Amino acid sequence: MTLFVFNPEHDLCLANGDPNYVPPQSALDFARRGVGVMKVLYGDDVEVIAADDFASWCSGHKDICENIDAIVPWGWDARLKQMLVKQGVKESLLPTDLYIKRLREMQHRSTILPLQSAAYCVYKVGDVIDLLVDHPRIVLKAPWSGSGRGLRWVDEKLSEQDESWIRKTVASQRCVIAEERYDVKDDFAFEYYVENGLVEFVGMSFFVTQSGVYRHNILLPDEAIRSRCGVTPELGRSIKSWLQISIAPYYNGYLGVDCFSTQDGRIVVCEINLRHTMGLVAHRYLERHPECKGQIWTQDITV
Repeated sequence: MTLFVFNPEHDLCLANGDPNYVPPQSALDFARRGVGVMKVLYGDDVEVIAADDFASWCSGHKDICENIDAIVPWGWDARLKQMLVKQGVKESLLPTDLYIKRLREMQHRSTILPLQSAAYCVYKVGDVIDLLVDHPRIVLKAPWSGSGRGLRWVDEKLSEQDESWIRKTVASQRCVIAEERYDVKDDFAFEYYVENGLVEFVGMSFFVTQSGVYRHNILLPDEAIRSRCGVTPELGRSIKSWLQISIAPYYNGYLGVDCFSTQDGRIVVCEINLRHTMGLVAHRYLERHPECKGQIWTQDITV
């Protein structure tokens, strides 16, 4: 059987990198509440558990646990692999340490800089001060961060706290990503599936953020998203081409590329998520429930 694992704490675990990292209890509680999102993707009859419930689940389902032949998590990271190894899961069912190391490297925000026209790796406070001369409104991002964490909004000059944060982040994550700030109109994403070196376009999703933090999706079909956000075929082709060269040789599974449109009509590529995404789930949910077009979608709908 295939066991599906919902571990939305994955972003925090991947950012930390330590297999012994302990996520906050709020993230683990969210995982237990939200296991239903995997059923939206893979069917109502699949077996889904939260990552931290694996040990107790196996003790109560020994006959099933012994017959697992595949594990599909929300996303792979060192912590999840170590948890499964400790419970006796066969190494053949798990990604190699090298695969997870490469995945973490690709999730570093510097990876997607080739698709961004106004984002830069900066290595010291002076770099940011120089950047502010031409771009007085910027956002600073920790290269490994997720769920709206690791962001700092800067207007015209750095505070002492900003400078301290830059030094600490560069020391621990090699650099800071500095991006020009825009007046965002709409957030959307391209969803893909990668297998055996080939990139397949799955669809699009439309979502709402607040200060960089994901809030919810709005269920819109692809063409409505393209029309509303001004998405051109050239944008989709350039992103897919870049994924084919830079990501597909080293990664298997679903991924999402987040973008936004600006008030003055530009499209900006924001980040890549090498895992399942809530946008993918919302896209599948709309496919299953077309009567919900235009409605707000959150994971609470599925549980």
